[in-house]
Amino acid sequence: MTTTAVTHIASLVTNDPSLGNGTPLGLIQDAAVVIEGDRIVWTGESSKAPATDNVLDAAGRAAIPGFVDSHSHLVFAGDRTQEFNARMSGQPYRAGGIRTTVAATRAASDEELSANVARYLAEALRQGTTTFETKSGYGLTVEDEARALRIAGRHTDEVTYLGAHIVSPDYADDPAGYVDLVTGPMLEACAPHARWIDVFCEQGAFDGDQARAILTAGRAKGLHPRIHANQLSYGPGVQLAVELDAASADHCTHLTDADVDALGQGNTVATLLPGAEFSTRATWPDARRLLDAGATVALSTDCNPGSSFTSSVPFCIALAVRDMGMTPDEAIWSATAGGAAALRRTDIGRITPGARADLVLLDAPSHVHLAYRPGVPLVSAVWRGGERVV
Repeated sequence: MTTTAVTHIASLVTNDPSLGNGTPLGLIQDAAVVIEGDRIVWTGESSKAPATDNVLDAAGRAAIPGFVDSHSHLVFAGDRTQEFNARMSGQPYRAGGIRTTVAATRAASDEELSANVARYLAEALRQGTTTFETKSGYGLTVEDEARALRIAGRHTDEVTYLGAHIVSPDYADDPAGYVDLVTGPMLEACAPHARWIDVFCEQGAFDGDQARAILTAGRAKGLHPRIHANQLSYGPGVQLAVELDAASADHCTHLTDADVDALGQGNTVATLLPGAEFSTRATWPDARRLLDAGATVALSTDCNPGSSFTSSVPFCIALAVRDMGMTPDEAIWSATAGGAAALRRTDIGRITPGARADLVLLDAPSHVHLAYRPGVPLVSAVWRGGERVV
């Protein structure tokens, strides 16, 4: 099998504290990485790199693991430009805007939806994202949710059933009936096409009891829970996530001390989505509070047409450092290893022997430039599974 060495990397983020400087980032200066097939087989100082079939000189660029975007909503049609314009003119964000996207998505063909997913993924890949999760949630009928998951599965293995995004407009007067649908026929149709189950536990969507019933039903079908929790208000979502061993509680904007303690002591990752706060002018999540409590934090885009229409993890890193109390080191870890933890994966989000060869070269000498130079397209090359794709 052919081997390739990327040498003369000014600063390499490995996310392996046993390497380099011993910090969580495991930084190695003047480093090299050896790729064989789809795996990393060696990392270390460039001067000590073994002989390989091919050599690429990074010429003093920094290298980081590919970003792991563990929360997105890419199976949709249309956009919500008018809603965004109204919100920027003073109207508050409400969950009900999702209905606009539901109508457009139901009307779109499979080909249109798949092309949209591919377009946004290519956009994300150019910005360094090599792994992503995406959800259903804009169909809200048995047929439309199942087809959304089938389409998502053409593009990623990290597929989430989100029939419980909001109560379907078809069941506006019968939310209990919709929960029965989500936990019954819709779940039966969707479970074979998904790895995860999610629910929007929020005022205007699903309360704690409904969310528990939905996630418990999904778990019985072999789907692992994740949850939209505490985005717009204080609520039971975070406590429920920890109780059910959800892989991730996402948003985590409005947290009590008990919520923070639970995340600090449990296995559930707190996934923060600063693009949503940026696009809705909402309160920023307090990442510092979570990190100081010992919580594992992930950073993701929440790419969706309503509340966070960005596919750029670098943009979210800059927001997290500027407005959420994270250091540049913490933000890069959360956007790589943190995202991997939110997907309960150990093969991605790091550059160390045995990991999948997902590698990003930056047109900068340090990962700190992702926050230091916000908005600048710093990604110069991307490898995914050992193949150079950008």
